[in-house]
Amino acid sequence: MTGKKHEHIVKSIMPGSIAEELGIEPGDKLLSIDGQEIEDIFDYQFYVEDEEIVLLIEKQDGEQWELEIEKDADEQLGIEFGQGLMDEYRSCRNKCMFCFIDQMPEGMRDTLYFKDDDSRLSFLQGNYVTLTNMSDHDIERIIRYRLEPINISFQTTNPQLRCKMLHNRFAGDALKKVDRLFEGGIEMNGQIVLCKGENDGAELERSIKDLTAYIPLLRSVSVVPVGLTKFRDGLYHLEPFTKEDAKEVLSVIHKWQDRIYEQYGIHFIHAGDEWYLLAGQEVPEEERYDGYLQLENGVGMLRLLFEEFTEGYKSLTGDERQEELSIATGKLAYPYISAMAEKIEEKFPNLEIHVFSIRNDFFGERITVSGLITAQDLTAQLKGERLGSRLLIPCNMLKTDEDVFLDDFTVRQVSDALQVPIDIVKSSGRDFVEAILAPVKEESSRHGEYEPDPEEFVAQMDDNWQEEDLDGVQVYAYEPEDLDEDAPDEGVCFEREDSDLEDEKET
Repeated sequence: MTGKKHEHIVKSIMPGSIAEELGIEPGDKLLSIDGQEIEDIFDYQFYVEDEEIVLLIEKQDGEQWELEIEKDADEQLGIEFGQGLMDEYRSCRNKCMFCFIDQMPEGMRDTLYFKDDDSRLSFLQGNYVTLTNMSDHDIERIIRYRLEPINISFQTTNPQLRCKMLHNRFAGDALKKVDRLFEGGIEMNGQIVLCKGENDGAELERSIKDLTAYIPLLRSVSVVPVGLTKFRDGLYHLEPFTKEDAKEVLSVIHKWQDRIYEQYGIHFIHAGDEWYLLAGQEVPEEERYDGYLQLENGVGMLRLLFEEFTEGYKSLTGDERQEELSIATGKLAYPYISAMAEKIEEKFPNLEIHVFSIRNDFFGERITVSGLITAQDLTAQLKGERLGSRLLIPCNMLKTDEDVFLDDFTVRQVSDALQVPIDIVKSSGRDFVEAILAPVKEESSRHGEYEPDPEEFVAQMDDNWQEEDLDGVQVYAYEPEDLDEDAPDEGVCFEREDSDLEDEKET
């Protein structure tokens, strides 16, 4: 344990629940279960699964209640806490040369500048972590509770190079924790953020070869290009990848895919969709993605979108409905969105669909994903265009559960500026078809709010399309037990170019 005292304040009680029957109230504190201090949500879920448990509750007047509970296995107590994680999020100790948040201008939402490296968010929200922020205690809990899969940002298997890329002298040693996870039977996924002249070429080959040793527990590894904005003054100099560079990267990945598939029956190493756009190549067939294990990391999104659309399109019966409408998307998805719109127009000849590729002037033209498009760029580039009766935009342009863009403008403000109603569309092909053929009701601007699988704990904890919304989070400096206490503060990094940001679904 870290030595920090954990007291969890009850936020609300479910009506008719065990907690209500026992007199537990909002404002009470959970001190322990079965004499064990509860560190976070994972401890809580582990201990409440038993049929017989003992809660230690501190009432608001300071009185402590010891409550003996008999219940069905896996029956929940009906307690909701103030923080979904039941703990503060851990900020990152690295200073990665490719950190996207360091490349953001001032004046955006405060929460966009938070840099996390919290292994617990890997299970709850799919974040990729460097392992530099993990103690022996953290590793032991992952193995004990079978918290899997864990998503790991490798970048490279070269320890010295990893220290350089993460600007953290512990980053190379942190790779040893992968061995412990492997020995503990924990499933993993991996990521490599590729930086030109750093971890590409021979270093990429080395990393892929080394990582195959962890198959099958390491199920997949994605290779994504570093995202470079125009706000890099004072940061480590990185060159953008060229078309020829992208072709070479894809050649390496495809070569290793073939080798690995022959030996293990999986493709294992996957290229982010952006590589294919840059290389001017079509994204691979669906079979290459091994069930889309890296979907949330920008791998296979375009292929899945098109496959879902194609399946839905086959069942459509054309009619004479008449409407002129428009769609705005990023450069990456534009060719696919345009092709799908043209197919719909074939079956519905009286539909006129205008598709606009929004150039990212705010962050720079090298940023091509729709999830990083701002209201300012959207408004400036669509002003005066024929937009028709409504404008469709993908949900990843917006903050989780709120109609707010990255630059803090609202959907209503953009709608008023462009003088057109705006429909918000989720990222699947079926949502795309639905949005075009059936405008949303006036009380809602959103399409495709599908319910998650209630059987999955991860989905219960995070049922939103955009994983890294961190509004209202308290941040503290986490110092792992196994790190040198005299080590200087190495700064911070953010491994996925997001927290509302990179690798969003590209509708």
